[in-house]
Amino acid sequence: MVTIVAFYTFIPPLASSMMAPGLPEVAKMFHIQNQTVTALALSSFLISFAIGPLFLAPLSEMYGRTWILHLGNLFSLAFNLGCAFSPNISSFIAFRFLNGFSGAAPIAVGGGSVGDLFAERERAFAMSLYTLGPLLAPALGPVAGGFLTERVSVKYVFIVIAATCGIASLIGIPLLRETYAPVLQRRKAKRMDPENRLQLNIETPAGNMSKAQYLWLNLSRPIVLLTRSFICFILSLYMSFIYGTYYLMFATFARLFHDNYGFGAGIGGLVYLGLGTGFMLATYFGASISDNIYLRLADKNGGKGKPEMRIPPLIFGSFFIPIGLFWYGWSAQAKVHWIMPIIGSGIFGFGISRFSFPRWKPPLYCSPHHFHRADDMLVRGYFF
Repeated sequence: MVTIVAFYTFIPPLASSMMAPGLPEVAKMFHIQNQTVTALALSSFLISFAIGPLFLAPLSEMYGRTWILHLGNLFSLAFNLGCAFSPNISSFIAFRFLNGFSGAAPIAVGGGSVGDLFAERERAFAMSLYTLGPLLAPALGPVAGGFLTERVSVKYVFIVIAATCGIASLIGIPLLRETYAPVLQRRKAKRMDPENRLQLNIETPAGNMSKAQYLWLNLSRPIVLLTRSFICFILSLYMSFIYGTYYLMFATFARLFHDNYGFGAGIGGLVYLGLGTGFMLATYFGASISDNIYLRLADKNGGKGKPEMRIPPLIFGSFFIPIGLFWYGWSAQAKVHWIMPIIGSGIFGFGISRFSFPRWKPPLYCSPHHFHRADDMLVRGYFF
């Protein structure tokens, strides 16, 4: 189950970065003179990628996680084909934007699926497997994308991504099962006789609310958690800044290694492996270190773990981010040997891989008379 979810999660970051080495060809294809518009062709994906989870995650609590994953992947297949056959830059950016929204489904829902399947003390390794896709895809995608662009055309980058979406659907639709308990309970209740249903007293999340009220309740939840929980807000702000810096660095790779070192699109794609190496090392160390620290702190707290007990490795990793950025920027400006900026990007990748990001698993059902917990904090006034 985790492997299938991880496969789904691997594709959107692959789609976001695989075209990076082909940015000069995209500019030539659509006759773009402005560097900002060229960068927008890459980064427009991220705008909707950030907005998507605010809608898709609440919908998964209403209709189940599995079909949000399936539909998101199928829509991504269609939007990637739209990018491949776009007649102009406006339609290309529009399809990239829509692709980011649909591609946000595994990012928004996948962590919840893993949380449904594993207990808190056993979750770190599964989460490492799940997050391996988002971490490795932005590094491995440009390697394949560079050679595809050089040997064929940047159009086939999106055709390959669409084909990968098709393979994921062929595997995921027949094999992936629903994991969210309230949805499973509702499905079970529908199959039962009314008398047995009353005897089990299965409580539906909607209660006496209308569908519109229940939809508003779920869609407002991420905004409330973001604005009412200081921990959620600070972690989101931190990750948005780091992720933005990450893609800003991405946009400089193709031009830097082409102008300073004479790399073509194919060989230029290999320079992204420095980031991938940093991600792999962080994932390996993070899975073991995070679990050990969490168990040790939980034992000191009477055996009860808290989400913030996974923060120490995150703090440790954050020190590598400025080191990697300085290393990359200095070596690129000085035009030293090409391995130096790649090493800097690897150090940066080790720092941003957030190998210990706290995960909070909500209660199965929260009625308007309950307070909602967010990272072990009571968010008072949650339902306004």
